Amino acid sequence: MAANVQHSADACITASDALARAFRFLGKRWNAVVLGHLSGGPAGFRELSRAIDGISDSVLSARLADLAAGGLISRTVEEGPPVAVTYALTDLGSSLMPALGQIALWAERNLPADGC
Repeated sequence: MAANVQHSADACITASDALARAFRFLGKRWNAVVLGHLSGGPAGFRELSRAIDGISDSVLSARLADLAAGGLISRTVEEGPPVAVTYALTDLGSSLMPALGQIALWAERNLPADGC
């Protein structure tokens, strides 16, 4: 028998607000895709650019800056020559990967693939 759970309007609004904030950030085109690629390990800009089909260099640069500002990825500059920049998930970014994995699994099961 299910328990009768009472929800306050404030709790629902707070949960809805949190979900809206999450999707406002993660729903920016390419953010989740960049995070997904970095889940496999650190990568350089060129490597990400080649791996993410359809993203322009300017958009990739903007998304990397957004994700770094949000604390989800780190940016490490390795002195050269040549100078190399590497991006990697932070602990905060890594903590998001199980949730993104569940969303990806749901999409595989329930949404038609684009162009297939």
